[in-house]
Amino acid sequence: MEEALVGRLEAAVSRLEAINARAQPSAVPHDLAYNESAAQDPAILAFDELVADAVGRLSAAAGKIGAEVAEVTNVLEKAFLVGKVLLARTKQTQKPTVESMAVFMGPLNETVLEANTLAEGTRSNYANHLKAAAGSLAALAWIGYTGKGCGMPLPIAHVEESWQMAEFYSNKVLVEYKNKDPDHVEWAKALKELYVPNLRDYVKKFYPLGPVWQPPGSVANKAPSAPCPPSASLCSSSATSSQPTSGMSAVFAEISSGKPVTQGLRKVTNDMKSKNRTDRTGVVAAEGKEPRTVSAPSSTKGPAPAKFELQMGRKWVVEHHIGNKGLTIEDCDTKQSVYVYGCKDSVLQVKGKVNNITIDKCNKMGVLFKGVVAACEVVNCNSVEVQCEGLVPTISIDNTSGCQLYLSKESLETSITTAKSSEINALVPDVNSEGDWTEHSLPQQFIHAFNDGQFITTPVCHSGA
Repeated sequence: MEEALVGRLEAAVSRLEAINARAQPSAVPHDLAYNESAAQDPAILAFDELVADAVGRLSAAAGKIGAEVAEVTNVLEKAFLVGKVLLARTKQTQKPTVESMAVFMGPLNETVLEANTLAEGTRSNYANHLKAAAGSLAALAWIGYTGKGCGMPLPIAHVEESWQMAEFYSNKVLVEYKNKDPDHVEWAKALKELYVPNLRDYVKKFYPLGPVWQPPGSVANKAPSAPCPPSASLCSSSATSSQPTSGMSAVFAEISSGKPVTQGLRKVTNDMKSKNRTDRTGVVAAEGKEPRTVSAPSSTKGPAPAKFELQMGRKWVVEHHIGNKGLTIEDCDTKQSVYVYGCKDSVLQVKGKVNNITIDKCNKMGVLFKGVVAACEVVNCNSVEVQCEGLVPTISIDNTSGCQLYLSKESLETSITTAKSSEINALVPDVNSEGDWTEHSLPQQFIHAFNDGQFITTPVCHSGA
């Protein structure tokens, strides 16, 4: 008995030592430095407490799970430590220009890219853990906020909106492991608490209007400039926004692409140079006689082009997107509708209230929305997930196999209609445990009995012996 107790204590000490080692400055790239006087800034000291407390709890929970969950959590912790250094440097640096902002945020971008690499294209049993942790790091982009027009909302709103996207995957972890393994539930809850309320409240207290930069003309470091931003992503790696990019937002759009700036340029080979081309003989063709070329019709049809547009100012059309996890509709109103068609393995977030939403012929599609005036319809779909954060009067599901409905407290009175559909589950907030979900399977089999001159229909109830 005593040997077992000693073994458990030694294991706990080992985990704490590992957490402490990761929290040391050695986890931060050596080229990041700042004036040591900034370390005594109350805001920086408070950030240290946030990392030690909230990130520490998350790391401890990850240590119990191990494997890829511990690995991606270590990268998350590294990102927060890099973010602390950048935050300390803002007061010693003049406000970056559009060109130099990408360089200033470069160390954080590289760490976020490291997390995205772990999460993308994986078939791990912990895929939802990886996507939740990597996606949540978009919240740290608020450190690069430079004012109105920089391409992102105020820091508090940015943290909340960024977490909403990551919560889509953390909710999956909660549902999957609620009755299987409490360690995974603890990790998912710790991840949420790190951002909401901890990081959100920290930003609200110390940086509600963004970081404080050195005024122009002062004796301070200038953010370095470079011809192109690094290939990393502070936002979703395939984000599509309803707003055009300009100014500082163009920088974040370039960062989000995850591609080098020169990728779209075409390489000129020797045979393409004018002096080596054989199709140019120097003979001038006769006027009025242009050669005609006839192309044979293609026998095969390629994939339909992806579409993301607002038609006639009334209808948002999102079609044929594959593997795009960052589709976002921001500027919308209650007079507009949203039509999603033919999308696969993608996620769409509607950040405003619209009239209605239709999801048609989609596979492994996720849709998050604030609320709708009329209805949300799911038609001819497979394995889709729909999450409502506000009010939705009616949800209609037709000819669909596999649909997960996440309903907020405000939408519990919604009317759900199903037809020719199977594997429909509705998840509602657990009244006994905040942050947990209770899953309810909607009936797909019915008994019709003739009684007193009419048919009475009741759902089939299955019970174990």
